[in-house]
Amino acid sequence: MAWALDLDGVVWLEDEAIAGAAEAIAALRAAGEHVGFVTNFSFGRRDDIAAKLERHGIDASNGVITSAMAAAALVPSGARALVCAGPGVVDELQRRNVETIDASDPAAQGASVDVVVVGYHPTFDYQRMTAASTAVRNGARLLGTNDDSTYPTAAGPVPGGGALLASIAVASGVTPEIAGKPYQPIADMVHELLGPDGIMVGDRPDTDGRFAVTLGWKFALVLTGVTSRIDLPVDPQPDVVADSLHSLVSEALSGRERGK
Repeated sequence: MAWALDLDGVVWLEDEAIAGAAEAIAALRAAGEHVGFVTNFSFGRRDDIAAKLERHGIDASNGVITSAMAAAALVPSGARALVCAGPGVVDELQRRNVETIDASDPAAQGASVDVVVVGYHPTFDYQRMTAASTAVRNGARLLGTNDDSTYPTAAGPVPGGGALLASIAVASGVTPEIAGKPYQPIADMVHELLGPDGIMVGDRPDTDGRFAVTLGWKFALVLTGVTSRIDLPVDPQPDVVADSLHSLVSEALSGRERGK
């Protein structure tokens, strides 16, 4: 079976590893399961995320899919993009031969562009919002890597990429296209990597649960991120709820052994 694992709130919280996650992933692979990592975090480059997995003792094995990758796949080669996002988005667009203009550049004000791409970045400010919303009002597409309202950290949730995107959408009066979870563009990438059937493991029903529905997969909710037991029940209803990825995998693999 294929396992698509969210990262933030499942494998780690910022730079802090979640106990047992690396061991759980190793156990899945030892059992012959296909594992991929699917994150809405668009700030980091895909190679940086793979390197972070390696630092946590996890083999990335070309299995990283980010919302930045999904967003860039929707932008034609040769297009001109105004980027209101982090280096992960810039890197993916440039891999597709898309010209990028940083929204913080003074030249961005009034620049003629084909698309505005928005993702999480901690330096978001009024100047960037103005440049992005102006470009959209002038006819550019508005494309968000994701619409997550918050982003989980060890200290608790902080505003996510969706909060930034919402401000630009309101200022421009345009409904954005969304590339990341739970929407179809990133689902297509997961199906291509992992196949038609599997289980989506995440900490957010509104993102990961809905994404499981989009994929047509089972949804496993782990309680190491933004959702806790006091939040239950949630919608969509998970197929399984576990305290952590480690406990989820342990139960799944032991259940398989009992069923033999």
